[in-house]
Amino acid sequence: MQNRLQKRLGFQSPIFAFSHCRNVVAEVTKAGGFGVLGASTFSPEQLEVELAWIDEQVGDLPYGVDVIIPVKYDRDAEAAFGKTDLNDLIPDTHKAFMRDFLEAEGVPELPPEEKTRVHNEIASGRGGMTPDGARRLLEVVARHPKVQVVVSALGAPPEDVVRELRKRGIVIGAMCGKPKHASRQRAAGVDFVVAQGTEAGGHTGAISTLVLVPDVIDSVENEIPVIAAGGFARGSQIAAALAMGAEGVWCGTVWLGTQESELTPFEKQAYFAAEAEDAVRRRCRTGKTVRMLKSRLSEIWEAPGAPEYLDPPLQGVLFNEVTARVIRAERSDLYSFPAGQVVGSMKQETSVRQVMLDMQTELADALERLQTLGQG
Repeated sequence: MQNRLQKRLGFQSPIFAFSHCRNVVAEVTKAGGFGVLGASTFSPEQLEVELAWIDEQVGDLPYGVDVIIPVKYDRDAEAAFGKTDLNDLIPDTHKAFMRDFLEAEGVPELPPEEKTRVHNEIASGRGGMTPDGARRLLEVVARHPKVQVVVSALGAPPEDVVRELRKRGIVIGAMCGKPKHASRQRAAGVDFVVAQGTEAGGHTGAISTLVLVPDVIDSVENEIPVIAAGGFARGSQIAAALAMGAEGVWCGTVWLGTQESELTPFEKQAYFAAEAEDAVRRRCRTGKTVRMLKSRLSEIWEAPGAPEYLDPPLQGVLFNEVTARVIRAERSDLYSFPAGQVVGSMKQETSVRQVMLDMQTELADALERLQTLGQG
């Protein structure tokens, strides 16, 4: 039996796949799930390229885009976007803190041409992590009618954004980490909420998925669908979410170890070597709490004497350029990238289609077991 979102959007499997990689989004969509492209790190120009490519791959199937519209952000950086280099707005104390740490660790500088490329990509992409930046990305989305879902990753979307998306017939979603957030998002006019438990990778709160999902369903009085996020990599976990009343699951980390993932072999190996407890909540990546792989780089920001975190988008500009150096040097002890606690079950490379098949097969088996228990 199809749920409300499946009926409205026409996808088959209750699996929403969040990824910054267009290949993952396209493959999940073609395999019956619903792919959602994380757009917050793209410039408008790059997002246009990504969406045009996905359009060609998915045929008539719909897919979604996820944007970040933060409530708290650096207003000077937002005003300066496109007029000056965002890197120039990062305090010298923060630059020196990272420079001194990497020098002490023996991590080489990027070659000049590589540094320029990475610097430009990060600065232009991270400009999307402000309200105006998100609106620039949504202007690109408006040119792609196959994008039928837009999700606000950090709270309720502003009134003008909701109004414009509704005019275009786009289904609107929003992430939440507390029941009161879900109530606020329903009042703002979203069509569904994603209840993201603390197990999830990326920006996440402190409440576990098992506790959060039923409370969020109650808070919206079942008037709008609820998608469960945080801790989903197996079909039995999906069955548990459906049993709680969720109408689907939102998965992110599980796709990072696939052949289609945007990560390098070095990065994937860092994931395969990690255990569940290695996915920790830290603010050093974006200035907001992110569950990510623990490393010496993430922990130096927790040490006495570390500078205060910058507001988005500046902390992301600083941290991601540092990450580019770590990846080039292949320093696994310093590598930190968003990861949920399911990372502990990821031990070797697979494919998106295999992950989808495994999850759907195990989901069917789990639902059959539940039916048998009910009959007993």
